[in-house]
Amino acid sequence: MISFLLNIRRSNKRLLTIFIDSAAIILAIFLSFALRLGKWYVPEDQFIFFLSIVAPLFAIPIFMKFGLYSGILRFIGLRTIYQIFIAISIYAILWGVLAHFMSENGIPISVIMINWVLSLILISGSRLLARKIFLKSSKSTNIKRVVIYGAGSTGRQLMSALIQSEDYEILGFIDASLDLQGNTIDSYRIWSPKEIEMVISDFEIDEVLLAIEDISTSEKRKIINFLSDYDIEVKVVPSYSDLSSGRVKIADLREPQIEDLLGRDQVMPNKDLLEKNVTNKVVLITGAGGSIGSELSRQILKLKPKKLILLEHNELALYSINHELMNTNKVVPILGSVTNFELVFSLLKRFKVNTVYHAAAYKHVPMVEFNSIEGIKNNVFGTLTCVKASVMAKVNHFLLISTDKAVRPTNIMGVTKRISELVLQAYAQENLPTKFSMVRFGNVLNSSGSVIPLFKNQINDGGPVTVTHKEIIRYFMTINEAVELVIQAGAVSKNGAVCVLEMGEPVKIFDLAKNMIRLSGLKLRDDKNPDGDIEIKISGLRPGEKLYEELIVSEKSIPTEHPMIKMELENFITLDKLETFLVDLKNSIEISNYTEIRKVLKEIVPEYTPNKDIVDYMHVTK
Repeated sequence: MISFLLNIRRSNKRLLTIFIDSAAIILAIFLSFALRLGKWYVPEDQFIFFLSIVAPLFAIPIFMKFGLYSGILRFIGLRTIYQIFIAISIYAILWGVLAHFMSENGIPISVIMINWVLSLILISGSRLLARKIFLKSSKSTNIKRVVIYGAGSTGRQLMSALIQSEDYEILGFIDASLDLQGNTIDSYRIWSPKEIEMVISDFEIDEVLLAIEDISTSEKRKIINFLSDYDIEVKVVPSYSDLSSGRVKIADLREPQIEDLLGRDQVMPNKDLLEKNVTNKVVLITGAGGSIGSELSRQILKLKPKKLILLEHNELALYSINHELMNTNKVVPILGSVTNFELVFSLLKRFKVNTVYHAAAYKHVPMVEFNSIEGIKNNVFGTLTCVKASVMAKVNHFLLISTDKAVRPTNIMGVTKRISELVLQAYAQENLPTKFSMVRFGNVLNSSGSVIPLFKNQINDGGPVTVTHKEIIRYFMTINEAVELVIQAGAVSKNGAVCVLEMGEPVKIFDLAKNMIRLSGLKLRDDKNPDGDIEIKISGLRPGEKLYEELIVSEKSIPTEHPMIKMELENFITLDKLETFLVDLKNSIEISNYTEIRKVLKEIVPEYTPNKDIVDYMHVTK
């Protein structure tokens, strides 16, 4: 029977509700006389009897006016009960006035009052009972009860798709628009975001589906963060540009990605800046198989270079990016190291390279910290090799991918990247045909060095999620946006300048871990919720790790024609002095003198303050 009621058409359900209400109204009148007189009583007054039988003709239009048949029985809430109260009060007063003053002998006032109370009980009670039965039925059949956040065109399209599904039961909409709140769409009520807790609790919601068209990244982040305060699963509809077709389908629903929480509103790229050093040019990318290098390869190939040379020392990484690009006419995959001068120079000379994007680097802080000599060889002397080769081959533009860890470094990775910047700055002062520029930015979402993949794996393994310190913060940027800005930064930068990308607001890693647990549909296990699914453990700062990363050394930033890119003209070391330091550094490396290595590093970068002596797997200082 219940299954039949669930599956009949909504218009038939409405007619059935009107019939039940009509029967309840007539029953309430006869019960009123019976309770008043203490026995079952059929009015002898023909007018009163007639008025009792036709009472639904007074009541039903009033109920319709107050929207009692525009909602759905399963969605009864306080607002609906209030509407029922007002509608029945108006009906009861109208019927009572007619019965009392127009009948021959009148009727007792107490009958009118009892009729009002009984009508309230029967009408509202029938709805509450129906709601309980329907909700219990949908729960037992594993139907997901959902509300759609967004009552615009995307939300309505999603509603149409869900109506056809046997797996979802729509409970209504949530929308921030004051003009929409309180209204209905095809009988589905629209609630305010302030009512979300009531809606989730009263209607036992399983999922909230975020479906707002033309929503900015920052607005989406605010809504997801708002919803993360409730124990509810959230799914989102991608933007129109990401949809597989012009219409929203259930298959388009996805769990929120970390980009939804950390991404920000992206500034449209400047086409002229993107093309300046790339289009119809021969471009070489070092470290082309890494996170940044591979994304550089993808975006640069779309900008139609004359030739794209991929230099990578990891065979699998090179194979992967080359196979992905599959453009044998323009793409040249080269297996080799940036420390091999003969190889780098021959490539630059043979292909007449115009632009070099130097992304090759060892960048995992703890790994480089414990393999300091190899880190210095690759990051410092690899950069020096590529710079010298570029000068000899008369490359037009050389751009270094740097990091925020180069600012007041506390680890080997950071200090090697700062020395790499100093190499470019020194050569930039030499009046050479090659223009040198650097781009410095923070963490990239889902890059190989990011905490995001680590947290995902830990969550998939059942936890715990490890955070090194509760107060540690980092800047984040999507890899697509970072690379897009890197390419444009090379076009706006001055020779020897450090370009700094606008990274937005820093993010607490501890909060990031909590949000990732929630986005996975799991609950955080802590002192407040000992029965949660995943706990967060504080593991302690790793060797060379800082609580706070910085992007600039001074406050003297120069704006560029791109609002997300600034330039910083920092202090530099002359080439003669730097070369002397680098000779000392090389000699210290050759004899594995870690004390001397640290001394030279501090001479080159005085602000380098390691939090302990250099510790290398090949050597431990005493």
